[in-house]
Amino acid sequence: MILVDSSVWIDYFNGKTTAAVERLDQLLGSEQLAIGDLILTEVLQGFADEREFSAARAVLTHFSVVELGGREIAIQAAKNFRALRRMGITIRGTIDTLIATRCIEGGHELLYDDRDFDPFVKHLGLRVAV
Repeated sequence: MILVDSSVWIDYFNGKTTAAVERLDQLLGSEQLAIGDLILTEVLQGFADEREFSAARAVLTHFSVVELGGREIAIQAAKNFRALRRMGITIRGTIDTLIATRCIEGGHELLYDDRDFDPFVKHLGLRVAV
């Protein structure tokens, strides 16, 4: 399963052309995609227009929704954050740490366009959807 990060969905809905959005276009309909519950929130809260919100909600809830948190993931995310910090790397967002950890622990690939995930790939085994 491939989890798609908000960094990709936001660009997708804004009509931006990026490598990650192009990859998403390739994956739509051909791979099992998922969205995290917190990612769903991040993307949907950005829509001011009710019609656009409803259309995006219909698209996004078509995919499997993965719970990103929970006790064990929260503890492991803290461990991962601390491990990276000991290497001199500070991740800017707690949600990104939860997303990366959930993917690592669940064996999911992540499609993203956010440099905060790169240390998880390099040092902690996060798999990238390429």
